[in-house]
Amino acid sequence: MSSISLPIFGLGSQPPEQDGATLDYLQMPQDMATYAMPQISADLNAHDLAQAKAVLLQLQQDLAAFPAVSKPNDLTQLDADNRKFIDELLGEGEVSVIGSGGQVRIQESVLAGVWRSQTLNAQRQIVDEVLEVGIIPQQIMQLAFDGAASHIDTAWAALPEGVMNAPPLLAELNAKIAAYPATHEAHSINLSLLPQTEQDLAFLEQRLGKGTVAILSRGYGTNRITATGTKRVWWVQYFNSQDTLILNTLEVSDVPSVACASPEDIADSCQRLQEILKVYL
Repeated sequence: MSSISLPIFGLGSQPPEQDGATLDYLQMPQDMATYAMPQISADLNAHDLAQAKAVLLQLQQDLAAFPAVSKPNDLTQLDADNRKFIDELLGEGEVSVIGSGGQVRIQESVLAGVWRSQTLNAQRQIVDEVLEVGIIPQQIMQLAFDGAASHIDTAWAALPEGVMNAPPLLAELNAKIAAYPATHEAHSINLSLLPQTEQDLAFLEQRLGKGTVAILSRGYGTNRITATGTKRVWWVQYFNSQDTLILNTLEVSDVPSVACASPEDIADSCQRLQEILKVYL
């Protein structure tokens, strides 16, 4: 049988330009987190982990019952060994959330759709901690726009010098904000593809205001998602593995989908937890 040579595409596969110039490709995200069975410390005594096992059995029931809304599972009373067991078994997943000036911390576990939420006091001590199942914790939506403006103020006597293209975007956002309760259709504005001056971006930021929630999502590269001071408006930025901004967007939604787990993720997490429980319980 004769061999067949397949064409090779991509960087370096095309002939050089006649003028000697080379194409400069922006490095795209390449690394992606993958799931691995958790490794539990050998010093943990299985006979002393009744609290943690009860939490995990309830978590299994909540995952299996999804999308039925389950009551968050309280972790506040776990002792040191049971907390360590839960820490190591659940690990840290792709999505982290900081809210209310750092008083609320939320971390997705390695099981997508399983979220661990902590409330801290002024001394940064944990006063409340829960585990819940969902596309996104309900607390995020409550915190993100608590006290936020219902629309963008577009009344100004004169535009700052250098502001050229921001005003039409603010009008577009106001229209989508007003329509969202009826349509529930997310709307995204790709700032990377629009001619925006530095003054435009600063003006957008000033008019939108600052919210109280910041989300970091790590999959391919990093997504940084911040709530603005205007209800349902998020600033979403995508960075590659060299921390170079490759996409800059404004999104009108409850929570940007890039931060959310999917129903398929949660079904997969249910299966994975069953496999874990067979090993450790």
